[in-house]
Amino acid sequence: MMAKLKNGRAKLFVISAPSGTGKTTLCNKLLRDGLGLVNSVSMTTRKPRPGEKEGVDYYFVTRKRFEDMISKKGFLEYEENFGNLYGTPRDFVEKNLKKGRNVLLSIDVKGAMKVRRAYPARSVLIFILPPSARVLKTRLHLRRSDSPEEVARRLALAKKELSYKDKYDYRIVNNRLDASYRRLRKIVEKELEDCER
Repeated sequence: MMAKLKNGRAKLFVISAPSGTGKTTLCNKLLRDGLGLVNSVSMTTRKPRPGEKEGVDYYFVTRKRFEDMISKKGFLEYEENFGNLYGTPRDFVEKNLKKGRNVLLSIDVKGAMKVRRAYPARSVLIFILPPSARVLKTRLHLRRSDSPEEVARRLALAKKELSYKDKYDYRIVNNRLDASYRRLRKIVEKELEDCER
């Protein structure tokens, strides 16, 4: 595991991607790989999907609790997608940065832009792209967790999200998971080496 960093050098690794691109799988591999990253678990008002765990995949809360946190400036960033709210709890991120721990955030493009504005020198933005729109559509259908209408909405959102890709520091096309992960790990290792100098 990486040593904790001093003098405010800890970084925020922000990973964004359209639904169905493999972002969650890549992030989970990164967290298990001994790089010393701390996972920032987002909060959401949506219902858990089968197999999702409280405090691991998301913190699942009521809309009232989420809105209370908004009023108290409890989020580093938050957005509404498909009628559900998603946000990054501010306290967790700030405490870990102060302790010199590098934090991994898996968030959408608008949230990533807010994090970049809040932490311009500390944030490393990585965008995961699908090989093609056709492959993305196939992946979303194979998940079998969304209705055809939901898949259509996600594809429309993906088109908008892809327009942000050039605002990111790095872009990875997830065609083959192992190769994509090797590229992602190299990026993170390079950035960690830079912040230890």
